[in-house]
Amino acid sequence: MALSLDPEIAHALAPMAGAMADATSPAVGDIAARRAMWEPIIGAAGTAQPIPDDVKTSEHHTTADDGARITMRWYTKDGAAPGPAVLFFHGGGYIFGHIDLFDGPVSRYVSASGVPMLSVEYRRAPEHPFPAPLEDAYSALRWLHAHAAELGVDRDRIGVMGDSAGGGMAAGLTILARERGGPKIARQILIMPMLDDRTTTPDSHIAPYLLWSYDDSLTAWPALLGEAAGGPGVPATAAPARLEDATGLPPAYIEVGQLDVFRDEDAAYATKLSRAGVPVEFHLHPGAPHEFDSIAFTSDVARRAITDRIRVLKSI
Repeated sequence: MALSLDPEIAHALAPMAGAMADATSPAVGDIAARRAMWEPIIGAAGTAQPIPDDVKTSEHHTTADDGARITMRWYTKDGAAPGPAVLFFHGGGYIFGHIDLFDGPVSRYVSASGVPMLSVEYRRAPEHPFPAPLEDAYSALRWLHAHAAELGVDRDRIGVMGDSAGGGMAAGLTILARERGGPKIARQILIMPMLDDRTTTPDSHIAPYLLWSYDDSLTAWPALLGEAAGGPGVPATAAPARLEDATGLPPAYIEVGQLDVFRDEDAAYATKLSRAGVPVEFHLHPGAPHEFDSIAFTSDVARRAITDRIRVLKSI
């Protein structure tokens, strides 16, 4: 039996199928075209579901070591008791996306879990290649630890979370924080994370169902890493799949769809963490492509995935 889309996901994708078939895929290396194509889609997906009215936001700023001003958005639920908090990093292959486009998903996580989140406007490649985005993330982590008391946050219960490139950022940040001796990260929640710059050989079984393609990866990784992409000198903080020793990293929740370019690297990373004694919860969702939860949010598989994420957030 061949791989195929989950029927509910296929139904949700059907209205998009015609437009996608008629559209010309951007050429490898065309970042502007990818921004123009994907950012409106992300924005529409984020507002396709109701945005909770019990979540308040406030803007904050910090300064990276190179002097860049980093914008951060703090989301908190009315009446939430002091406790954990989560740094959130949005997806977009490191080359597109903004925190504004993810107001909906972050607000829904906060409303459902009661756990406040700090969403980080990290700088994007290629204008700001590695390590700038990760240093922005690290600056935000230090800021959250420094301001934990006034925000009602337990410093020992700060997690990191992200989807796609944001999941890669969250994973890389745990490695960087380990290298630098802190600040402490209690949990990493990696949603279909982008972890390996060497994933370039197409899998014919999943090729018909890809929403994030191999060409997209062949564009995004060189934008982030330059000529080093795919070569021997890429550090694990940039591409966490390069990690050799996962000892001491925080417990991980990792999930990915079976029809996702990142499937194999995510499964391998879960195994790598497990072999180093890191507690791991791993989910492989059959029939699910990249970002299935925002496309087919009423599907059973999306509902189960969101329920799992909320459960893990509450457990930090």
